[in-house]
Amino acid sequence: MHDIRAIRENPTAYDAAWGSKGLSPQTPAILALDAELRTAQTALQAAQSRRNDVSKLIGIAKAKKNEAEAAGLMAEVELLKAEIARESEAEREKGEALRDLLAALPNLPAEDVPPGEDETQNEEVRRWGEAFAIKEPKDHTDLGTGLGLLDFEAAARISGARFVVLKGQLARLERALGQFMLDLQTREHGYLEVAPPLLVRDEAVFGTGQLPKFAEDLFHTTDGRWLIPTAEVSLTNLVREQITDEAELPLRLTALTPCFRSEAGASGRDTRGMIRQHQFNKVELVSITTPEQSEDEHERMVGCAEAVLKRLDLPFRTMKLCTGDMGFSARKTYDLEVWLPSQATYREISSCSNCGDFQARRMDARSRKAGEKGTRFVHTLNGSGLAVGRTLVAVMENYQDEGGRIAIPQALQPYMNGLTHIGGE
Repeated sequence: MHDIRAIRENPTAYDAAWGSKGLSPQTPAILALDAELRTAQTALQAAQSRRNDVSKLIGIAKAKKNEAEAAGLMAEVELLKAEIARESEAEREKGEALRDLLAALPNLPAEDVPPGEDETQNEEVRRWGEAFAIKEPKDHTDLGTGLGLLDFEAAARISGARFVVLKGQLARLERALGQFMLDLQTREHGYLEVAPPLLVRDEAVFGTGQLPKFAEDLFHTTDGRWLIPTAEVSLTNLVREQITDEAELPLRLTALTPCFRSEAGASGRDTRGMIRQHQFNKVELVSITTPEQSEDEHERMVGCAEAVLKRLDLPFRTMKLCTGDMGFSARKTYDLEVWLPSQATYREISSCSNCGDFQARRMDARSRKAGEKGTRFVHTLNGSGLAVGRTLVAVMENYQDEGGRIAIPQALQPYMNGLTHIGGE
């Protein structure tokens, strides 16, 4: 959400920032609605003030037993009541229209975000690890089905496309990945583990920016709730409508949850395999900070996500997203892209974003310094630490051998009861 006062003060800067995300100038419509709203508010206040004054005059006229004057004033009050009703409705309509317009507009990019229209103009920040030497690598779908541990046909019979059934040691490996990620983030990086709700109300998904613009990308339940697309929704909303003591910040929260996405905007993309599923598990990282802390916290969060890939010895690169490739709520985003041998390219496995006060304004999440009366909006950050399914894909492909076996990374072997390979003897 955006501060209308800041837009009034510098509309050119807002249009330039939104323009970098491919939007046409938005402030003419915003300021026109704002002017209409303020006109309605002024008229309403004037009518209410006049009604109060006239009501006092009626009492005076009646005390003087001037019935004619009292009758005239009472007639004016009736007219003022009608005017107040009209202006109240105008204020409500214009206020809702302005809020709806502002709610549909994305966050402004930070100054150091590179300009660009799409992912081809993202900037590589760093690269880690060397690609594994694998002759004629198989993709994860062929590897998993060849081992009899990955079943898309059974999932389709049960649920339709974009679902998968994992079996045996492959199911255990996925579970091990999630536990390993949680342990790393809680034991070494100071995140507090949370088990949050998976079903949330409209206000929660509005708060993190999925509603109203991206409703078609979500799953809606029969009782009016939403299945979370990521634990970011539940975790960030823990500070919704709260005032947090700044001495407690930053708050660092993590959760391993199922995530649900309709993928309405990804028709035809990654239809084979586990890259883009309707249901998947993910370890989410969320930080709540003061404005002064958020930039450093963002870099720290990226490092926490990178640590997972380093422990698993998976080659990856870190990308700074350009203005045209960032998400709706993000002020600045880094993507981690892991190497997939079957595609001979890097694919996204984590996205870490600093949202500034954009989500906090939508949630009315504030902080206060000890001893001070005033409050201010917190900053919110979120990132994947990591997407478990995509990490499983990366492990399968990077740790395969020519016989179709999958070696288990050393970091995961304690979670697999010492097992070193899946498949074969």
